[in-house]
Amino acid sequence: MAWNFELVAGPFRFTEGPAWDGESVLFTDIHNSRIMRYIPDDGSCTVYRTGTNEANGLMFDRNGQLYACEGGARRVVRYNDDGTATVIADRFEGKRLNSPNDLAFDRQGRLWFSDPRYGDREDDLELDHQSIFRADPQPDGSWQLHRVTYDTTKPNGLLISPDQKWLYVAQSHYGEGNKRELRAYPINDDGTVGEYRVLHVFYPHRGIDGMCLDTDGNIIAAAGWQESGPGPMIYVFSPDGQVLESHPVPVDRPTNCTFGDADLKTLYVTAGACLFRVRTDRTGYLIYPPS
Repeated sequence: MAWNFELVAGPFRFTEGPAWDGESVLFTDIHNSRIMRYIPDDGSCTVYRTGTNEANGLMFDRNGQLYACEGGARRVVRYNDDGTATVIADRFEGKRLNSPNDLAFDRQGRLWFSDPRYGDREDDLELDHQSIFRADPQPDGSWQLHRVTYDTTKPNGLLISPDQKWLYVAQSHYGEGNKRELRAYPINDDGTVGEYRVLHVFYPHRGIDGMCLDTDGNIIAAAGWQESGPGPMIYVFSPDGQVLESHPVPVDRPTNCTFGDADLKTLYVTAGACLFRVRTDRTGYLIYPPS
């Protein structure tokens, strides 16, 4: 069945990080350092939060608290109801993070995030790696940071599988000879990961930017561009990497997606500095609100 994407908000400057809160979709307008809120019941789109330091990925924890990767401030934060922000992570081994990009929670409440550095900002790196990290909540309210991957160079979107056994990572390093892959890392009992499996190779075209999950454990991914390959696309991958579906997106460079609406069957997609939606026959898997 062909998907008919409907433009519901925008254009802005650069949209990313859609997250469903139970009533509305929050998404980031990165270069304007703000979060927008789209309410499907009345079609309104308003500013939800400003001063977000070029926030990119957004995610709710199981209690409905909103977290963000503030790429411009090189940190991961929790946004509090009183308007303040609590820093979850901004340094590793005394050095500033690169530019936190996207994040995911597991059922234990641990926060996993990617920390690449894209564009012309790589001359100010303090870390000598671009990795996936895991932040573990502590009883005193602090977070303990652990490096998870040692073989990523430009990790982008990431997910924890519904059975909590796999870490999916979009390795999206552009340039001649660099890897653009969807990877699956087995998660060990202690939170470390084993050797990854390559589920899909996108090289030499644009790989995955952001992605989400359905309740069957399938990966719904925003990838592709008009420059080469099959074009801008939403892919549906099985957990073992089989391409179950592919749906062309009407604008270039889709960035991310999430399921929403009361039945979690509408896919919201950020692409072309806008927000789109499409009804599907799939049901989204979310930590919050619970599927």
